[in-house]
Amino acid sequence: MKTISKLMVIVLFGSIFLFPQNDIKFEKPILISSAGQSADVTLAGMLLKKSKTEYKALPMAKEADLEGINTLIIVPGFSSKGLGAAGISRDQEKARVNALVNAAKKKNIKILMLHIGGTARRGQQSDDFNQIAAEASTHMIVVKQGNEDKFFTKIASDKKIGIKVVDKMADAAAALKEVF
Repeated sequence: MKTISKLMVIVLFGSIFLFPQNDIKFEKPILISSAGQSADVTLAGMLLKKSKTEYKALPMAKEADLEGINTLIIVPGFSSKGLGAAGISRDQEKARVNALVNAAKKKNIKILMLHIGGTARRGQQSDDFNQIAAEASTHMIVVKQGNEDKFFTKIASDKKIGIKVVDKMADAAAALKEVF
């Protein structure tokens, strides 16, 4: 009996030390930006408002916009309409997102990935943006429908990144409140 109890303690403490990001807290000020220029960045802002969390949203944020920021929320998802409205190509958007992520890391700004677009923001057009944002993040909040194939869960496991999967987009507001 004592051996089983010791083993349980080792497993419990081992899991705490392997995945300490699961209890991470993010700090304000917050900047929300897009990775792929989908309208989901606007929805993310509404979720933060619902959780009574102040933020600044700049879908086309650049390194200079990170001044004074403690948390960068990246909302991935490709939109050809969004790219057209922004007047940029897919490659230009990928370069902007990579530069933003690298600048945030250089400035020790925590990155939270928020994937709320479900299956509409997955697939060939979106998954490179999803991968960039997920791999750069400190923690992820993902709507279950967008993770049916465990795309984000696998990245979280491989990279030791905390992840919270919520049933629907409305549940993401409570998940955001938990981390701020």
